[in-house]
Amino acid sequence: MKIIQLTENKKRYLDLLLLADEQESMIDRYLECGDMFVLDDNGVKAVCVVTDEGGGVCELKNIAVTPESQRQGYGKRFIKHLLSYYSDKYRRMIVGTGDVPSTVGFYKSCGFEYSHRIKNFFTDNYDHQMIEDGILLKDMIYLKQEL
Repeated sequence: MKIIQLTENKKRYLDLLLLADEQESMIDRYLECGDMFVLDDNGVKAVCVVTDEGGGVCELKNIAVTPESQRQGYGKRFIKHLLSYYSDKYRRMIVGTGDVPSTVGFYKSCGFEYSHRIKNFFTDNYDHQMIEDGILLKDMIYLKQEL
């Protein structure tokens, strides 16, 4: 397994990024200014984008694991790598997600804890209803982890 940082042609993984953030215009807001990584294990298994939010904080904006590779530990290993990689540069990593038990539970299992909520983020920023695990997304939940 290897994790490679991409510096160009990031949109070639757009289909995979859209699994985690299903509106291209939202991905465009952070893709070029963020660090993009690809997890390869005999083929691409996952991608992610991390941005500098200032004040010693970085944000995991997007992490997506290919459908056939989900629930095999790639997401957790990817996050563990990112936490280590950024520990010398930042003091905290945050991640925003929908208020869905499975997703929040995943991040908590990776060591993140609740930080704050942005009311109506999904309804105000997306051009269509966002539904995950049968739940209509309204607020964005932020979780944090000290590095």
